Amino acid sequence: MTPRSPGPSCRRAVTPGQSSWMRFFSLFCPSIQADVILLVTCSIREKAEQAIWNRLRHLSALKAWRQQQAGSPLRIGILGCMAERLKEEILHREKLVDIVAGPDAYRDLPRLLAVAESGQQAANVLLSLDETYADILPVQTSAGGTTAFVSIMRGCDNMCSYCIVPFTRGRERSRPIASILQEVRMLSDQGVKEVTLLGQNVNSFRDMSEVQFQSAAAPGLSRGFSTVYRAKPGGLRFAHLLDQVSRIDPEMRIRFTSPHPKDFPDEVLQLIQERHNICKQLHLPAQSGSTRVLEAMRRGYTREAYLELVHHVRDSIPGVSLSSDFIAGFCGETEEDHQQTVSLLQDVRYNVGFLFAYSMRETRAFHRLQDDVPAEVKQRRLQELITVFREEAARANEAMVGQCQLVLVEGPSKRSALELCGRNDGNIKVIFPDAEVEDAAGCQALARAQPGDYVLVKVTSASSQTLRGVPLRRTTLSRSAACH
Repeated sequence: MTPRSPGPSCRRAVTPGQSSWMRFFSLFCPSIQADVILLVTCSIREKAEQAIWNRLRHLSALKAWRQQQAGSPLRIGILGCMAERLKEEILHREKLVDIVAGPDAYRDLPRLLAVAESGQQAANVLLSLDETYADILPVQTSAGGTTAFVSIMRGCDNMCSYCIVPFTRGRERSRPIASILQEVRMLSDQGVKEVTLLGQNVNSFRDMSEVQFQSAAAPGLSRGFSTVYRAKPGGLRFAHLLDQVSRIDPEMRIRFTSPHPKDFPDEVLQLIQERHNICKQLHLPAQSGSTRVLEAMRRGYTREAYLELVHHVRDSIPGVSLSSDFIAGFCGETEEDHQQTVSLLQDVRYNVGFLFAYSMRETRAFHRLQDDVPAEVKQRRLQELITVFREEAARANEAMVGQCQLVLVEGPSKRSALELCGRNDGNIKVIFPDAEVEDAAGCQALARAQPGDYVLVKVTSASSQTLRGVPLRRTTLSRSAACH
């Protein structure tokens, strides 16, 4: 996008006939300098798409103002999953959008922009069986950032009945491990202290780029879990990738999300337990506590199998922090089903939760099930789940009061410049005073902790979302692990 220098004529007089948006742009046009505006979109929930439609209405006024007052066209593009799902509607609604590019078409953006420059609409929403953008390393725009995300695979083959990801992101395909390791090394050289491996189904990672591993046996599923597809033999798997990534920098924390509960073989759990820099925190998305609803969702497990996995994880990784996703009011959900989800929240006692009311998308559920839970019932059930989650999370976090937690400092607290904020190994926010502390090695004078430092914090209070404490000393990830 080429910046446009604001000219002296930008601040124009406001005429009585101008709309409120026109008056706004006339007064503040120096801040609107882009020639191209690209909106990266999501389609997981209807609310995300509605936010884009609202933004487009605002951009429509800006586009008209730019053409009328500045005499220069503004190109608008919609990228990502919403572009994939609603190409025709986006192109034809008010003829506002110039470019539509699906999640596998970003390499085609230069051509699409060139077409748009000629005055035509341009679109590419073809899904790919192999595009992973493995050879494109992202640019870190926040200099000195302590955390980063690394995409390792795209797409999903699970075909859960409520989920639109397989339709907007396509089939699963994984980046070559070599390209992932290259990116993580680059981030380590830049001073990044925490990397999160990303994927729609991150722990089903399967790198088929090396011929000698293409006939390897498929790992087993978690006990009591099944899939809608046949086991896929061959390839280097997630346990191998996690092992290699964790060896790059002993002072870099490693996390991953979002996994499916079916893909937790014992070698992955054992590796998490053994490596001091792989966080003892797992996301186990349950979605519902009712076996009947789970079957309708095509999740491939029962409530009992899920609870067995939770117990196995906690036995394998003592002190592990757990998070989960839940959907309130899925098709056909009864009050009894809802209460089973409430009881699952109570039984497991998650540290972190992501809870939403069901939003019907054009998925298998759209074609085969009825969205028959009234909106007000969905919202009431959602609030009940949120209340129970917060009660249980508060109890889980209160158990850490009096304990020492290793915190990676991210920066000042949003609520007070006198406090610092960071996260512990379990990905729980920790707030503590910005005070001078000693170094654990005892070889440095007292100093304030900086973003990227590891600080040992004694927890003094807890809520459902946050721990508070006092800083004891600065340390390192390796030194802290050696003390345990």
